[in-house]
Amino acid sequence: MQRFILTGTPGAGKTTLLHHLAERGHRVVEEAATDLITAEQARGTAEPWAHPDFVDQVAALQRRRQEQEPEPGRLATAQVQFHDRSPVCTLALARYLDRPVSPFLAAELDRITRERIYRPQVFFVRNLGFCEPTAVRRISYPEALRFERLHEQAYQELGFTLVDVPAADLPTRLATVEAALEELTRSSPVSH
Repeated sequence: MQRFILTGTPGAGKTTLLHHLAERGHRVVEEAATDLITAEQARGTAEPWAHPDFVDQVAALQRRRQEQEPEPGRLATAQVQFHDRSPVCTLALARYLDRPVSPFLAAELDRITRERIYRPQVFFVRNLGFCEPTAVRRISYPEALRFERLHEQAYQELGFTLVDVPAADLPTRLATVEAALEELTRSSPVSH
């Protein structure tokens, strides 16, 4: 399995891009933090990210999802998997929330780099020039840009290469990802 990460600014269109990649036959893994926030808000917790163990909950869900076996009977492209964020994003989240890196998150970051869980090339989806707040995403555009920089720094610190997915319409972004994917899988078919 070749696991590629989609990351970038909140509200940049990663999830939309991910869903269209799924429609094209690729296996995808949804963003853990969004799902956790949605579930907790449904239980009445307005700001789940304020809970002290939120970052570890995100990292734990990312690991469970990363370790799930592919669904049987998927298309040939199922050998490629796209993850909407990764534990490296969770490191950026911890920094954004001004939280220390917990032993669990540190161990998870060590595991994914030591075991080369993800391809070293990360699709970095650039901001669209705005960030539309939602019930789950309560962040201003200037804060989204700060979060974007924290993501860039975290991935570069851990030795990943950013593949730029520029601000553009969806067909252009899909074409950018698929062209880069074809080149990456052809030139280096083994995982990171």
